Amino acid sequence: MEYSKLVELYEYLEKTPSRLKKIDAVAGMLSGADEDHVVMLARLLQGRVFPSWSEEDFGIASLLMMRIIQTSTGHPMQDVEKLFKETGDLGIVAEKLISTKKQTTLFSSPLSVRKVFENLRKLSSVTGKGSQERKFHIVAELISSAKPKEAKYIVRTVLGELRVGVADGVIRDAIAKAFLGKEEPKEAVKAVEWAWFLLPDYGEIARVAKTSGMEGLRKISLEIGKPYRVLLAEKAPSLQDALNSFENPVIEFKYDGMRAQIHKDGEKVWVYTRRLEDVTRQFPDIVEMVRDNVKARKCIIEGEAVGMDKRTGNPLPFQFLSQRIQRKYGIERMVEEIPVQVNLFDIVLLEGETLFGKPLRERRTLLQSVIREVPERFQLARGIITKDFRKAQKFYEEALRHRQEGVMVKNLDATYQPGRRVAGGWLKVKPVMENLDLVIIGAVWGTGKRAGWMSSFVLGCRDEDGNFLECGMMGTGIKEKDESGITFESLTKLLKPHIEREEGNRVILKPKIVAEVAYEEIQKSPNYSSGYALRFPRIVRLRPDRSPEDADTLERIERLYEQQKGRGDK
Repeated sequence: MEYSKLVELYEYLEKTPSRLKKIDAVAGMLSGADEDHVVMLARLLQGRVFPSWSEEDFGIASLLMMRIIQTSTGHPMQDVEKLFKETGDLGIVAEKLISTKKQTTLFSSPLSVRKVFENLRKLSSVTGKGSQERKFHIVAELISSAKPKEAKYIVRTVLGELRVGVADGVIRDAIAKAFLGKEEPKEAVKAVEWAWFLLPDYGEIARVAKTSGMEGLRKISLEIGKPYRVLLAEKAPSLQDALNSFENPVIEFKYDGMRAQIHKDGEKVWVYTRRLEDVTRQFPDIVEMVRDNVKARKCIIEGEAVGMDKRTGNPLPFQFLSQRIQRKYGIERMVEEIPVQVNLFDIVLLEGETLFGKPLRERRTLLQSVIREVPERFQLARGIITKDFRKAQKFYEEALRHRQEGVMVKNLDATYQPGRRVAGGWLKVKPVMENLDLVIIGAVWGTGKRAGWMSSFVLGCRDEDGNFLECGMMGTGIKEKDESGITFESLTKLLKPHIEREEGNRVILKPKIVAEVAYEEIQKSPNYSSGYALRFPRIVRLRPDRSPEDADTLERIERLYEQQKGRGDK
């Protein structure tokens, strides 16, 4: 298949606001593709060539891409820089400059989807001395052979900025429409979604749906060494409400740490975060604890890894542990400086058997049977089984005294529901109105003492199509001086690489950085695209463990607004 066919679809998708029309268009292309191409197309339509859980990346930043465009088009760097400043989009820069290319590539054949896909896959395997130059030539070869619009989307794909409005939900529904058309539409979508929870790779899911239909999707199961979408909890208005929700509740500490899914196959151990990052290398101490203290040969267990203060023995706030999550070098020193405590609370696979269908009561018993506890190091999450409010309240207060976030109230009769849907009987209880995880999508340059820094930050929530809508402006919780905590300088440094364009003193940012935000209340507001505004929002911490796709949704903000309004009416 020629790449130009995919580019025509990109162009259509970018100009089409209708979600249903996007789904029809994507389904049309997928249904006409062969088995190999359907994998490539499903991924390329999301702007990737690797599964969403893969750690592989292209390793090409904007500055290198500008040099590639300069060489591939024969235009001087000042032309590249000028256009980039005007448009904020290196894809458009490449398109415009290819249109007036100074030199012509002789005998170039049309680019194929396979050529683009395979060349881009090569980028992640190019490492070591001279790797940047080798990557330069791989991408330059593609752009030199590309037509203007093809160059635009190659550049955008490499930079992770495809911008055609195809979120996970569009791909999911398109796969269902393309290959499960004989099934009831809701059931078809559910089957694709369930498969994606267990195998977060729409390329492989599209292939299975094409070749084996509904039956094939239902056979997709957990694989040790490949992460899955974990069960997430919903916020309960109060501890009493949470207790009333279940006939047989268990209450556990809600730890302020990293959600860890731990895979074990003999001596091989993998550790993944809730956003599917492979952090095995960053946590050799967890690997060692699992090898020494998990008696099962094959299993997948879940828990929370908490950073500990080695001087006091107290838990550290999550931002300390996040230093380890992001660390690539000096890992041994970080293991020594920030030891971890692993608190286990679930098991989803044991000796080849998936345990989703078993109630939590049974899963807890199985977990207990395969774990050798090491107190304060590798242990079962602290919890009690009770329906008594006074006992539950005492336990909740104990969790707060131990510097944890609150408690989890879980239904012992509930099965495990993977994925981001709230359907597994887990409720979290925290002492204040629940903080929101929002993406920083804009900012304003400061003046006076804050000149040179971004000083006010636009917060965004997700809609159902994966777009980010404004829901508030934040400027508090950030320090001016280099004290412990987040400073304007450090936040500006973090956000600068993600500037999309500038409009006067306003900065439009790519939705990359997630922050946990506290606030006093949610108000309706016509001033923001979400229709809501947070009153007095303040940053609590950055969340490098969360991807923009994990940010809170408009639906969640609407629900919190209604809960808040309901409390005010009583």
